[in-house]
Amino acid sequence: MRSNPTGTAAASPGLLLRKARLQQGLTQRDLAARAGTTQSSISRIEADAVSPTVGTLERLLGLMGVRLELSSSALEDGVDRTLLAQNLSLEPEARVRRGLAFAQLAKRNRGAVFR
Repeated sequence: MRSNPTGTAAASPGLLLRKARLQQGLTQRDLAARAGTTQSSISRIEADAVSPTVGTLERLLGLMGVRLELSSSALEDGVDRTLLAQNLSLEPEARVRRGLAFAQLAKRNRGAVFR
């Protein structure tokens, strides 16, 4: 299981399926019978040897009374959007002056060690 930027755990499809199956007290063979597939197919998914489609994972979880919930969020890219908007509100000449001043600052501090 790996952690994503929101701090919640992101599990592999196999781990999600296995945890749900065990919580329901089912064997791989039980789930396979419900799904109309083989125990080895369920085993391969749980071992992450194959990656099921979202639809397949949703169907398998649904057979156990578990709903698959997916979410997304914006990536934190380290860009200060308010500063960006502020800079873009300046006239082009002022933006160039600000950029040159920053470049001079960076040049002066190149190689400096900050503590």
